[in-house]
Amino acid sequence: MKRKQIIIGGVIILIFALVIYALIKSSRAGSNSDDETEAPAENVPSVVSVQIGRLQRMALHRYVTGYGMVEAAPATVEQPAAGAQLAAPSAGVVARVNIMEGQMVKRGDVLMELNAGAGTADFAAQEVARQKKLYAQQNTSLKNLQDAEAQLAALQVIAPLSGIVTRLNVKAGEAVDVNTVVAEVVDLKRLAVSLQIPAAEATDLKTGEEAQVLTQPPVTATLSIVSPAVDPKTGAVPAWVLLPAASGLRPGQFVPLKIITAVHVDCLAAPADSVVTDVNGQSVIAVVKDDEASQTPVHTGFRENGWVEVAGEGLKAGAAVVTVGAYGLPEETKIQVAK
Repeated sequence: MKRKQIIIGGVIILIFALVIYALIKSSRAGSNSDDETEAPAENVPSVVSVQIGRLQRMALHRYVTGYGMVEAAPATVEQPAAGAQLAAPSAGVVARVNIMEGQMVKRGDVLMELNAGAGTADFAAQEVARQKKLYAQQNTSLKNLQDAEAQLAALQVIAPLSGIVTRLNVKAGEAVDVNTVVAEVVDLKRLAVSLQIPAAEATDLKTGEEAQVLTQPPVTATLSIVSPAVDPKTGAVPAWVLLPAASGLRPGQFVPLKIITAVHVDCLAAPADSVVTDVNGQSVIAVVKDDEASQTPVHTGFRENGWVEVAGEGLKAGAAVVTVGAYGLPEETKIQVAK
């Protein structure tokens, strides 16, 4: 009996040992199976979702930007100034005002008349008429006629150019002196934008260059004058951009503008978002071929309206490049183009 129990106990222990061995072997087999499953996953490249653009050939510009005030065009060798502030020719009292603001006048028009001391504009005009009649009859001298005309001129404000009265500062009955600006006349067909350009940027400016006044709609103009001197107060160079006759702008407007200083025609350009800087400080773009993006070093040039001039080995117009997602993209990456 005792022997039988010992045999049964030995069998139970053997069975228990076999079960434990089977469990351990199964566990090791499962672990090896997981390792075999995961190992290939380490070699599967990740797929990055990106957006793309394409290289294009276009004209890109370099330009200087600034802000300026619309005013009468300054005097040049060919033409006088397009505006004038008119002062009283002598001290006196305004006797008559023949104009109003916004009125068109012609060169030589009498804008206002003065009384000064014992003399009046009406009397001076009568005296000129009398002297002219006498001179025609050879009953007075040329000097007497010229003196009468000078007396009348001292009592009249004459328009020195044709244009519009943009400002009228006096009215009849007011006292004025020779320092009083009584009116301003501007030829609205000859306006310019006056601006100050930082001296460091002014070296690129040349008269005759195209300028764009960035209003709505934009106005194409011409750089007409660049001062040879730097303003010591501002450290800037005064310049004037001549506006076309039908610009639609008015004196006193403050406007942004850019002056084009160079043009690269038919250059290769990339979307600005596609040009990034790598860890070495080199500009690169990620060129797309099939489902991969490879980084290509580029030299950059002019930038304008979201495009950058690029030059690099093997680059051609129409090539696809990564735009959104380009920053931090590995050198060779599997990609998926986002719709």
